[in-house]
Amino acid sequence: MEEKTRKERLPNKFEAIVPVLVLLGMMLANYLFQWGNDPHIYVLMAAVACCAIGCICKVPIKEMLAAGFESVNQSLEAMFILMFVGCLVGSFEWCGTIPAIVFYGLKVFTPAIFLPAVCLLCAIVGLSLGSSYTVSATLGIAFMSIGSTMGINPAMIAGAVLSGACTGDKFSPLSDSTNLAAASSQTGLFDHVRAMVGTTFPAFLIAFCGFTVLSLTGKAGQYDPELVDGLSSAIEANFSYMSPILLVPILVIILVAVTQMPAIPGVLLVSVTGCVFAVIFQGASFAECVSMLHYGYSAETGNELADALLNRGGMDSMLWTINMALIAIAFGGMYARCGAVESLLGGLIKKIRTPFHLMAAVILTAMFCILTMCDQYLGIIIPPSMYKEEFDKMGLSRNLLSRCTEDGGTLFSPLVPWSSCGVYHSQMLGVGTMAYLPYCFTNILNPIVSLATAAWGGNIIYADGSHTGFFGGKVKAGRPAGAPKEEHEMALKNLEELREKGEYKKIS
Repeated sequence: MEEKTRKERLPNKFEAIVPVLVLLGMMLANYLFQWGNDPHIYVLMAAVACCAIGCICKVPIKEMLAAGFESVNQSLEAMFILMFVGCLVGSFEWCGTIPAIVFYGLKVFTPAIFLPAVCLLCAIVGLSLGSSYTVSATLGIAFMSIGSTMGINPAMIAGAVLSGACTGDKFSPLSDSTNLAAASSQTGLFDHVRAMVGTTFPAFLIAFCGFTVLSLTGKAGQYDPELVDGLSSAIEANFSYMSPILLVPILVIILVAVTQMPAIPGVLLVSVTGCVFAVIFQGASFAECVSMLHYGYSAETGNELADALLNRGGMDSMLWTINMALIAIAFGGMYARCGAVESLLGGLIKKIRTPFHLMAAVILTAMFCILTMCDQYLGIIIPPSMYKEEFDKMGLSRNLLSRCTEDGGTLFSPLVPWSSCGVYHSQMLGVGTMAYLPYCFTNILNPIVSLATAAWGGNIIYADGSHTGFFGGKVKAGRPAGAPKEEHEMALKNLEELREKGEYKKIS
């Protein structure tokens, strides 16, 4: 075993970047030459290139494959959740819940308030549910249809949905990514949530104002009453019963979130609720309930918008996304095992001199992991493991580490076309990732706000809980965030020494 370990080596910079170049090169060629292929095989080709690099560096092929399988194993729960979200969407379509949101939303929304309202509502529901995925699969689908009747650019609608849903997801204590970021950084969950207020909340406010300006200036679209009437009539004619009572399953989702029910039982319970409502109000049979969970809802209303809204959901509808996620996540595990990440980013640590350098390194590393490993969970796990000791050496708080990890990880993931997150939202909302990217204002602004404020000394959190404001300035006292006892004591000692040397400001 020792002999095998000595033979292994880290790939050089060129070798480490080869799998990434293969992936990006094939994706670019697919776009430029309009081949129209899905990204699955391109990611698989990058994984093969990764195996080749691993073999060159004397990493056994069995260990490369094992690393890929282990990454997939760690993500299996997420894969099952995706399947069951498909069941949820199918039952919500069949029972009339999603169509009811559209039907009554058409009576309330106008182009002047639509985009900011979508952004805000998706943030509130995302906070309640702790899942941008579920928001996208329920409200997202409904809002895409409502906006289409108003002539609003679908990319803008998708951008508003994701700006709100991802913000709510980040602030929710029920979110898997939020919990994972806190756990990876070894800090308290609510310490982590509190830290994000300084960067994510301002980014969301700017995004909300941006969508308001787009709506009020008429740049979003023009209201077409004929489209509205046509869609409303098609929905009403297609269902045996249309009433506000069909919105009750949405309240069940919120109840599941408030009671902190585990994700899989929670999604299944809500799916069953949809089936019960379909039986009671739409006259569905047991066989049709099985069909709605497996294959989703199918309708031919004669109205193109209504058909696009209704023909969705089912476990089968998620297999494309799951297939993509499995390949991408396996590639990420193999890429890390061959030592490419350490080769490319290990030198960054030696060049870190200031809190700004360290925070930038965490954010950029998280982005790099998502770009190359195609999965937001790896982008949340890897940066803390690389930089947490540096945070302790600089006397910085562990919830600053977790915040930077999410600033560069969670919100960036939907913007990457080949990431599992980008693929899911694109499929669910029916808009290409590159099309909605310019309108994901919160997702774009969050890391920019984080880096900009850090550059002028703002939003810095120290190990003793003291912190600077948004614009820097004085250091104010605060409550220390959770951290391992021994590491926290070392961080406090280092902080005291750095303040004595005059490298940090003292508490005012």
